[in-house]
Amino acid sequence: MTVTLESMRADVAAIIHENPEDIGFEDNLMDLGLDSMRLMNLILAWQEAGVDLDFGEFAEEFTLAGWWRAIEAKRATK
Repeated sequence: MTVTLESMRADVAAIIHENPEDIGFEDNLMDLGLDSMRLMNLILAWQEAGVDLDFGEFAEEFTLAGWWRAIEAKRATK
């Protein structure tokens, strides 16, 4: 499985019981109900799919757009 911005949005939506299209890329995901335990579960799944970020990097910004920028930046340095 390759992690994409859309797949991340779908994963977040599933874990907080929302429709993916209802989650904006700049929405604060904590405000939508994502807590640290659920985030850890998502991070573990994404790490298994090849995302090389840890909890601290995801916790810096709680938006999909912020997470995607971090992933792209990390990929660019490889």
